[in-house]
Amino acid sequence: MAVSLPALVLASLSPAARADSRPAPEPAADSRQSALYRTGVQVSPGAARPPAATALSWMVTDLRTGRVLAARNAHRQLPPASTLKTLFALAVLPKFPPKEVHRVAESDITGLQPGSSMVGVKEGTRYTVADLWRGVFLASGNDAVHTLAMMNGGLPATIKDMQAAARRIGLRDTVVKSADGYDTPGQHSSAYDLSVIARAGMANPEFRQFASTRTARFPASGGPGAFGIQNTNRLLVGSHGVVQYPGLLGVKNGYTTEAGNTLVTAAQRNGRTLLVTVMNPQSGQPNDAYNETRSLLDWGFATSPTATPVSVLPGVRPAHPSAPAATPADARHTPPVAASQTSHVSVSGRMAFLFAGGVAAAALACALLIARRRARRQGGRA
Repeated sequence: MAVSLPALVLASLSPAARADSRPAPEPAADSRQSALYRTGVQVSPGAARPPAATALSWMVTDLRTGRVLAARNAHRQLPPASTLKTLFALAVLPKFPPKEVHRVAESDITGLQPGSSMVGVKEGTRYTVADLWRGVFLASGNDAVHTLAMMNGGLPATIKDMQAAARRIGLRDTVVKSADGYDTPGQHSSAYDLSVIARAGMANPEFRQFASTRTARFPASGGPGAFGIQNTNRLLVGSHGVVQYPGLLGVKNGYTTEAGNTLVTAAQRNGRTLLVTVMNPQSGQPNDAYNETRSLLDWGFATSPTATPVSVLPGVRPAHPSAPAATPADARHTPPVAASQTSHVSVSGRMAFLFAGGVAAAALACALLIARRRARRQGGRA
């Protein structure tokens, strides 16, 4: 009698054990997330009203827990300017070791758009990957972005990687058309998405280091030597009439004609780290993005860490390009499962698997025994 092992194993599995091998059902969406799709200001119940801010979209988040304390038009889709370089870093930073040396070819820095911000990358000069990333984070150099993008297989491949990274961490509002954030038709993001990107990026020690670097030396062209560069985030360094914010950790600022001023900022105080994203303030005042960010940070630190959040950002997912696909869009807004729950689910799954395996083995042994007995009666061998 022929015995089919796959059929025998499947037949022996209990319904509970078989269900364990299927994709888990999508968790219910966090009902609080819907608040962030409303227009106007949303704030934690019981918290003081946030300071007036003219930005078209902004958000205040606890970086560690992902708890959103307040927001205005969080999902409004707007041009991101150079804050999009944070997504570029999330997609490309893990691919090259910081000490790798690259000699710049002419093709690496051709095709830069007029008026692009530059760090001073020159053809024929050798740069370490870390040099280029400092050019990206400190000087917002589109020439450094293009060089890294060419190392990554070219601009189209890099834009594809950025969009894949956006999907992986569950972004809904971000469409990438340029690697450097230059104004491009159809390109947009949101305060919500930029906050998710920054939170994922700041979980990477390299990203965090580059984002918080105030000054550095950048290799000069044509031989030995270097020149100084300074981070363009005025809250980080204190410049252009902006006073340095205590405990600031970076992340990235930007400006284009269409985007206006954009700024994603993380700061630490008394064991808490807050993240503020501001997009396109409308006051027309100098340094409005920095001043509004300062006010929102001060408000956030004055707000109780136990205040009921407006929403909760999805858990930080791995930044490496080989990371698994993102949680489905609706599931991404569900607060992270507690560690004890995760452990229980894992143990239950393993026990079900072991039990199912034992049942399958027993069933197979019985089937083989029956087959041998029949074979003996018929004068043959199993």
